[in-house]
Amino acid sequence: MKKVELGRTGQYVSQVSLGCMTMGTSTDEPTSARILDAYLDAGGDFLDTANCYAWWEPGATGGESESVLGRLLRGRRDRVFLATKVSAGITDLPAARAARHPDGTVDWAAVERTFEGAGAAVIEREAEASLRRLGTDHIDLYYVHVDDRATPLEETLSALDALVRAGKVRYIGWSNVRTWRLERIRSLALANGWASPVAVQVQHSYLRPTGADVPSVAGSELLDWLSQHPDVSLAAYSSLLRGIYDDAAYRESTPIWRSYAGPDSEARLAAVAKVAASLGASGNQVALAWLLRKGVIPLIGPRTWKHYESIAPAFTLELPDELLSVLDNA
Repeated sequence: MKKVELGRTGQYVSQVSLGCMTMGTSTDEPTSARILDAYLDAGGDFLDTANCYAWWEPGATGGESESVLGRLLRGRRDRVFLATKVSAGITDLPAARAARHPDGTVDWAAVERTFEGAGAAVIEREAEASLRRLGTDHIDLYYVHVDDRATPLEETLSALDALVRAGKVRYIGWSNVRTWRLERIRSLALANGWASPVAVQVQHSYLRPTGADVPSVAGSELLDWLSQHPDVSLAAYSSLLRGIYDDAAYRESTPIWRSYAGPDSEARLAAVAKVAASLGASGNQVALAWLLRKGVIPLIGPRTWKHYESIAPAFTLELPDELLSVLDNA
């Protein structure tokens, strides 16, 4: 698996990151272990989790993913680059659960009202809790999971910098953040000599959303900003949009498609199908290969072993220039 530099840190990580959100809940521990082992054997080392994963699963409260990773990484912590997050832990679990509707839609405004935020006390407490669950003495990359506008950035950045200076965190990042806020965060950090974000994590895939601009999805402004700031890497979650590139029936039934449905996506899906047929690959594999050619660090989040097996060939799938052009010009 290809290695890429994280920002301009001198730290190289596998370009495909393993999203561990469902590990310990909907992905049981034996399956989690099998997926992790296969990913490591393929040359992967960049693991992504969060302190809130996965509170929405039956019987879960958050922290389950970190806990199972802590067990699975015993004796081999030095083989991985470990990312986790803070600020979206749930303070009112019944209210957060009530905001998730049976049809798959979510009242995100209601969920966000239950988030713990990114105040200094939360960061200090939750970093220690994550370290305990993960069974480690340091976090390689610590994200603010959801940008917290109610807390002064100076407070958040100072608290994160204190963790870096104490050796408990190596690098910091931000997730689900607007471009103007990211610029302000970076400027404040550099002006004060604080740790500055080396990664931004947002949703990004080959298809382009048709809905309203939201901070959780990489829009043209953020992509342009990133092209001028190579010290910040783009880590793309939902890189395969839950696997919609291959299954038309599933695509039409899943809520995520509502943000992408339209002529532009239909044209791009046709391009994916054409390239997939040329390569003898699946549409999902082609979509992942496209992100890799663009220098993005895509996250994959396989829930089952079958999911992992279907994605893994993309780690080394060659996408020739002429087929890249087909995708880019759709």
